[in-house]
Amino acid sequence: MPVKTMRDAINEALHQAMAADDSVFVIGEDVAGCMGSSGKPGSVGGVFGVTSGLYDKFGPLRCVDTPISESAIVGAAAGAALMGMRPVAEIMFADFIGVCMDQIVNQMGKFRYMFGGKTTCPAVIRFASGGGFSAAGQHSQSMYQVMTAFPGLKVVIPANAYDAKGLMLQAIAEDDPVLFFEPKALYQTSCDVPDEMYTIPFGQAAIVREGDDCTVVAFGQMVNRAAAAIDALAEEGITCDLIDPRTSSPLDTATILESVAATGRLVVVDESPPRCGLTADIAALAADRAFHSLKGPIKQVCAPHSPTPFAPELEAAYLPSVEKIIAAIRATLS
Repeated sequence: MPVKTMRDAINEALHQAMAADDSVFVIGEDVAGCMGSSGKPGSVGGVFGVTSGLYDKFGPLRCVDTPISESAIVGAAAGAALMGMRPVAEIMFADFIGVCMDQIVNQMGKFRYMFGGKTTCPAVIRFASGGGFSAAGQHSQSMYQVMTAFPGLKVVIPANAYDAKGLMLQAIAEDDPVLFFEPKALYQTSCDVPDEMYTIPFGQAAIVREGDDCTVVAFGQMVNRAAAAIDALAEEGITCDLIDPRTSSPLDTATILESVAATGRLVVVDESPPRCGLTADIAALAADRAFHSLKGPIKQVCAPHSPTPFAPELEAAYLPSVEKIIAAIRATLS
């Protein structure tokens, strides 16, 4: 099986979906690249290169460069989706979601409900998400924990290239709006990815490691760090379940609760700040529905309630580390 990076896996999913269905198109700032400048159109393919080659293959009507207006991008995608198209819109950085919040939350997320189920909005919005690039406070946020709170939206956070392709193809096939958060620190990470098209159902978590002593739930780029922590503890005879939910909405609560019931302990890891976040949400889920199974305190490992620092040394201290995850697992055992 060929090895591909997450960036190339998502790019391949977009190429295959657009080749298979003429209603699929991409829209956003620099998704073609160099439009209106001295460069050759299609030479960039987005700020991270994820849409590379789409302009050359499908042309300007299906690879649509836009002005710098997130509200216009999402508004156009919403209208196109209502008319039967399947847009894949790009908002470069997840931090910019506030500019188009009304279009996402009050329009796309509510179309099906407000129209009594008589319409659908099959739109995907892609975001480069999270820290690890020393991109400072305005370009390093995750934001998926915020958007998970709004009904009517499906929220996806892939942790590897295989999942990224399968989840993207599933997202494009969905009849509801999907917010697709791509951890930019993982764009260059690679694994085995099939050439053919395949989908991964939403709401179906991946069990990355299996063990008896503790359940660890992690999102996005934190999955790899949690795996490293669990592997280190395994050398001491401590074994853990590691669950990657893949989607925060819908959330695979059954898999999480079954694991907690078996291990009696829970550690939740996410790079977002703790207040009103996914770590708190899953901790509350376990406390409410698996309280009598718990043998120790639930631990949350996340960033401080602070903007993301710019300096690499400060950002490294800000983000959850392998050492912090190990310490949290040990705390539940003690």
